[in-house]
Amino acid sequence: MNAVSTKSEPETEADVTELARRALEHWGVRSGEPELLKYRENAVFRVRLPDGQPAAMRVHRLGYHSDEALLSELQWMGFLQSAGVATPSPIAALSGDLFVPVGTGSLTPPRQVDCLSWLEGRAVGARGVPLDFTPEQARQVFTAIGRTIAHMHNVTTVWTPPAGFARHAWDFDGFFGPNPNWGRFETSPFLDGPRRELVFQAREKAVKALSEHERSARNFGIIHADLVRENVLVHDSAIRIIDFDDCGYGWHMYDLAVALYQNREEAIYPLIEAALLDGYRLERDLTPQDIAALPLFSALRAFAFLGWVQSRIEGDITRDVGMRMSSIAADVVIAYLNGD
Repeated sequence: MNAVSTKSEPETEADVTELARRALEHWGVRSGEPELLKYRENAVFRVRLPDGQPAAMRVHRLGYHSDEALLSELQWMGFLQSAGVATPSPIAALSGDLFVPVGTGSLTPPRQVDCLSWLEGRAVGARGVPLDFTPEQARQVFTAIGRTIAHMHNVTTVWTPPAGFARHAWDFDGFFGPNPNWGRFETSPFLDGPRRELVFQAREKAVKALSEHERSARNFGIIHADLVRENVLVHDSAIRIIDFDDCGYGWHMYDLAVALYQNREEAIYPLIEAALLDGYRLERDLTPQDIAALPLFSALRAFAFLGWVQSRIEGDITRDVGMRMSSIAADVVIAYLNGD
């Protein structure tokens, strides 16, 4: 199922908060106010369960994932937790279901709502905000992130998904097919003139390179696919991973490229990249071909961002933010074209 979707009707924070209030009853909470934390792809709330423990409740965007895909995401998260990866654990509703459909009189059809264990920690950073680590702190953090990513890949490689497991793929079609996961970058309103021509030249280069790139159990499997700064938490020097909404089948190097993408403008970027790759190598091998393909996978992330931005203007993001994000993505793509 394509991961890009639009809202079927205008809605407000009050609308999704009312859905969260109604959903709480499915987890045995008869009173209490959900605290809205984030309202982008999904609406995420901090809630209190009957035992007093905090939890994260997600009200999912309508049509973003099928029931089968959402269940599969939660199953993989549960497996990773059991395999020693610090991730949220799905919390079943009173019915035993990992998510429930919840609706109101004004918002139909019902939305998928799930509940996850709360993870304490500080996000590595935020989009567009310079990192505040010293070089040594950055080395330690990104080494730990690389090692955690490799551990996720290692344990998943030997995991047999349950029957019915279904997630989209960050494969050739996921980036360049007729219905890419995050939308078509070709229709972006921010690609004009010479930059547009250069981006299309880079597309030709990337299409050829990806079509010839190795795809095997060694380097392709279930990946997180969105390891941005906000989705990686640091707690007591340990790494915790959240927000598996975009997980699916893809190349392992894409996870590494995504983890590096937001850090490209940092003065200590070479240190960050080296630390991430060194940390990964502590748990899992990287071949020279893998390393050589990193610029390709960085460009693929940029192409995906160009598609994501143009499909969400005046919805999840403003035109100014869309222009800035698209400009950064175009620069990454053009650098790939030029071999920088």
